[in-house]
Amino acid sequence: MSTASTSEHPMVETRHQTQLLTLLRDEGPMSRVELGERLELPRARVGAEVARLGEVGLVETAGPSASRGGRRSTLVRLAGDLRVLAVDVGATSIGVALTDASCEVLVHTVEDGDVRQGPHVVLKRVGELAAKIREEVPGKLIAAGIGLPGPVSFAEGMPVAPPIMPGWDRFSVRDHLGGLLGCPVAVDNDVNSMALGERHAGVARSIDDLVFVKIGTGIGCGIVLDGKVYRGVAGTAGDIGHIRLDDYGPTCACGEVGCLEAFFGGAALARDGLTLARSGRSAYLADVVADRGVITARDVGRAAAAGDFGAVNLIRDGGRRLGQVVASLVSFVNPGMVVIGGGVAQLGHQLLAEIRSSVYRRSLPLATGNLPIVLSELGDTAGVIGAAWSATDQAFTLSS
Repeated sequence: MSTASTSEHPMVETRHQTQLLTLLRDEGPMSRVELGERLELPRARVGAEVARLGEVGLVETAGPSASRGGRRSTLVRLAGDLRVLAVDVGATSIGVALTDASCEVLVHTVEDGDVRQGPHVVLKRVGELAAKIREEVPGKLIAAGIGLPGPVSFAEGMPVAPPIMPGWDRFSVRDHLGGLLGCPVAVDNDVNSMALGERHAGVARSIDDLVFVKIGTGIGCGIVLDGKVYRGVAGTAGDIGHIRLDDYGPTCACGEVGCLEAFFGGAALARDGLTLARSGRSAYLADVVADRGVITARDVGRAAAAGDFGAVNLIRDGGRRLGQVVASLVSFVNPGMVVIGGGVAQLGHQLLAEIRSSVYRRSLPLATGNLPIVLSELGDTAGVIGAAWSATDQAFTLSS
């Protein structure tokens, strides 16, 4: 497998270079005059920093800017051959994408995977997929970002006691993947990555305060405050799947009972769907079991879409419980938007209606007066776009 060498990663030398690169990523090509105005820097300083970034291959010129009277100045943009690898590891899937330095997805592949196989197997596969897509879209790899389905110490680049990831506890994903790829690596919780993706490229574009709720195999929440992911002291902020709703509820994967996730994650929906099928309360799901022997959360969604009464009730009940927790979040954080995503969110508007009604009923009118609660439009690209964003943050940060 071909990997990038460490020399492929250009070094950022000053704080002003970091600001300049971040601005070009966020806003697109600009003239030196505009860059100076936005960064409040003298023209000579901007010229020197742009020249240096050009020498190390991070920026390039991009034709004339719109006329502001007088001679038209040349636009500066991020170099077109820069590449960022973005990885989204779910409980049952692996997504790998290559983006440009503005985090636009150039190529994206998703396949089934099992996070329980452990870090060596999963990351080896990530490396193989990375090599394959880098051949499709060649360029200079400057950074990689990866989202994982469990609590992550962002500062250390490793998962910590993740309930559904045996063998991953305190495994240095950052160092391991950095060794495979030869570039800096940013490691985060998958839901934080998805929240960032929505904030920068999705339905929540330009909203500085938002809550992103992922309903997949498990349930998690990414909180963006003032444009930045809020991770908490140890990186576990937003772990709403393990909020206890009932002292006598079903056992959760974390070992406790009555967690939200145990009532309404993908695994819980599959479990309850199987119960419906076996008890004869869902003819649709009984047919699925007879045909395949197993039930998935997606089957429950299809049954509900077909009007199956038992499946519809399952989704309504789960949406109501989730709405309870989201209502508490809304009262506490007062976000500008709530975005619902993840595989189970594809259950769609029945689920959304139940969550909305629960939140609007339970939260203060002032908090919900202008609060959109919407489904993600990015689907399975939210995680990779957010991972690319964290990676470029790392690549554009002053090297120590």
